[in-house]
Order: sequence, then structure tokens, then C-alpha cells
Amino acid sequence: MSRSGWIIGVLLLCLLPSPAAAEESYVFDLSEIEKKPYHFSGYLEAKPVVYGLDDRAAFYQLRFFNDSHRRTVWEANGRVRLEGGYEKGPARIFARLNTDLQYNDKIHASEKTTFYEAYASVKPLPSLKIDAGKKTMKWGKGYAWNPVAFLDRPKNPDDPEQAMEGYIVATADVIRSFDGPLKTVSFTPAFLPVCNHVNTDFGNADKLNFSARLYFLLFDTDVDFMFMTGGSRPDRYGVDFSRNVGSNFEIHGEYAWLKSSRKIVLDPSGTARRVETDAHRFLIGLRYLASFELTTIVEFYHAGDGFTSDEMESFFHLIHRGYGAYRATGNPAGLGRAAQLAESGYARPNPMRNYLYVRLIQKDPFDILYFSPSLTCMINTDDLSVSVMPELLYTGIANMELRLRASVLAGARDTDFGEKQNDYRIELRAGIYF
Repeated sequence: MSRSGWIIGVLLLCLLPSPAAAEESYVFDLSEIEKKPYHFSGYLEAKPVVYGLDDRAAFYQLRFFNDSHRRTVWEANGRVRLEGGYEKGPARIFARLNTDLQYNDKIHASEKTTFYEAYASVKPLPSLKIDAGKKTMKWGKGYAWNPVAFLDRPKNPDDPEQAMEGYIVATADVIRSFDGPLKTVSFTPAFLPVCNHVNTDFGNADKLNFSARLYFLLFDTDVDFMFMTGGSRPDRYGVDFSRNVGSNFEIHGEYAWLKSSRKIVLDPSGTARRVETDAHRFLIGLRYLASFELTTIVEFYHAGDGFTSDEMESFFHLIHRGYGAYRATGNPAGLGRAAQLAESGYARPNPMRNYLYVRLIQKDPFDILYFSPSLTCMINTDDLSVSVMPELLYTGIANMELRLRASVLAGARDTDFGEKQNDYRIELRAGIYF
């Protein structure tokens, strides 16, 4: 046999399985799929941002009154979020730690580390669970706003899917299931204390607030009734619902009644007075998924305790008068008074009464996999000012997302978005999950 024949024969023998190997069978190891009692994950994010400023806007003059040559502000932001849990038998512990880093050419470097959540759970019965610690409750059905989220911080409508910091609470969940039109009933009581170093930003101190939610799944419709009392904030009562009309169409709504809600308003002369009245907040919305993978979210939000156009105009005029006095005399006293009022509610993201929110998300357009462009538009229907936010999202790299987003604000003088400090914002987010 030639040398090449020997080589081919040896290779064939090497490729043939040995009798012992052919007789071996795969042994199924349950430990490979057994649920571990612990888990750990994290998220790292880098986010550079550029703001294009509007030097005629009220909030620009309030913030940059002593640096009025500035036309842009850039920021370098970072975020580290770590979370983990351990579960054994009926008991579980969970914690989520968030660190935000920021550097810009005005405030330089800052760092804030906070436990967003840190609580313990025990489930002594299949139908009963008890939690104690810091957690978010996530009440409500809305996407951009949640009027009935009595025990949570308000969402940022510009980024409503971001995780939020919770409050220290003690809660329980009692759940029962049934056959028939009424499928599920659950009851969730919650206690939220406000005292030294505990929930101090929730409201009036030295109070024990009690809240509860009653949930029904009735005729394939989710319905919640909830209330809160205790003295840290005005008593409030609410109801929400969500229903899938079809496989790709969902409607939802929320309503809250706030008893003796308080706010500080200015009359045209600039005199401040405290107003106390019952207020109503409600939201109605829908989510629709088209056959070509376009998701549409539409919500209308009304806050009866928000500021009217005239009240906001009086506040903007106060800032402009204070800024004019500072330029003429160097005395910032008028701006200091405006800054105090801003903290009372005028500077929150949506301080007025009526907003329309529309978000369009297209998945994999033109067969570009892992690519999701979107467009978000928020309109203040009281003064017709608007915020428009186009966004590009790419998730084609394992455990990573890249997000390019811009925000353009438009409106006349003395309007909500027209008096924000910037005309536009551009940001890039690079996030890694592990």
C-alpha cells in the first residue's frame, strides 16, 4: 500500500468512534438547570450630553444669571447599577444600588449613590407575601404618568422606563384565584413612615401613612382601587383599569382625587398666595401594535392641581423682572425669590394641567435587525408648546445597547416648553448589561 493509502487509513480509524465511546450515554444532571438561590446582575452606562441654551428663556435666566454668555452646556454622565437577591424557602432578600456620576463645566464633578431598593420578603402561605424595606410599588397603568402611584416618586416622562428610587415601606399581598368571570382578587395594604432620616422627602414629618390597593381581574379587565391617608400628604383616592381589546390593542386609564391639595400661586402683581382645594388627576391612553411592527402609545394627562397658563406666565414674569433688576443693580434678591418658588413646583418637568403624549416605535425597519427608531412628542395643550424627541436604538451587540437621542423644544414666550433653559438636547447612551 502506498504511503498516501496508509495515511488515509489512519485518519479513517481516528474518526471512527471506539466501542466504549459508542456505548456511553448522556447523563442528565439536574444541577445544570436547578435554580440557584442567588442572583447578581448589573448595568454600566456612559452618557455624554450637549444642551443648546436659550438665553431669552426664564429658566435660563434663573440658572445662568451670573454667566449669561453661555450658549451651550456639555455633560459627561455615568451610571452604575448593581442588583442582587437571595432566596431560600419562603424568604427572599433583594437590593438594587444605583450610582450616578456627572461632570460638566458648570458644577464640575458630582457623585450620588443610593439604594433604589433594599427589602426582605417572606411568603408564609402561597396566598400571602409580606415585604419590608425600601422598594417601588409601581401602582398604575400609565406609561408616561401614573396619577394613582401614591407611594412612588413621579416618573420622568422623557424617560419613563428608567428604574426609580423607592420609599421605605412595609407591605403585604393577599391573593385569591377563582373560576368564572372574576378570576383574581388581591389586597395590598402598605405602611409608609415619615420621621428622622426615614422618607424625609415624602412629606410632613412624624407621620405614619397608610395606603391600600384592591385589585380585580374581572372579565379580562384589570381594575385597581386604592387610597392613601396619614398626614404627610393630602388624602387621596384612585382607580385604574387596563384591558386588551384585541391581541394587539390595549386601552388603560387612571383617576385620582386629591383632598385639600395645596400649591403656591402668583397673581399678576407678583404676590404669592397659598391655594388649597380638592383636585382631580386623570389619564387615558392606548397602546397599539400594527402588523408591520409599529408600536403606538398615546396618552392624555390632566392634573387639576397643576398651574394654569396665567399662573405660569406670572411666574415667568417674576423671573424676567428679577433678571432685569440683577443686570441693572447686581442684586439677585428677586431671582432668589423666584428660585424658592421654582422648588415649590414650578420647575417640575410638567407643571401645568393638560398634556398629550404620543410615542411611535418601529421595530427592525427595512429588515435592519436589532434596530428600533422611535419618535416621541409631548404637547402642552394649554399653551400649545411642544417637545419632540427622535431616537435611534441598536441592540445588535450582545448585552449592550446604543441609544442616540435628541430633544427639541418649541413654544412662544411665556409658555411651558418655550421658557425651558434649552432649545435642544443631544445625548448618546452606551449601556452594558452583565
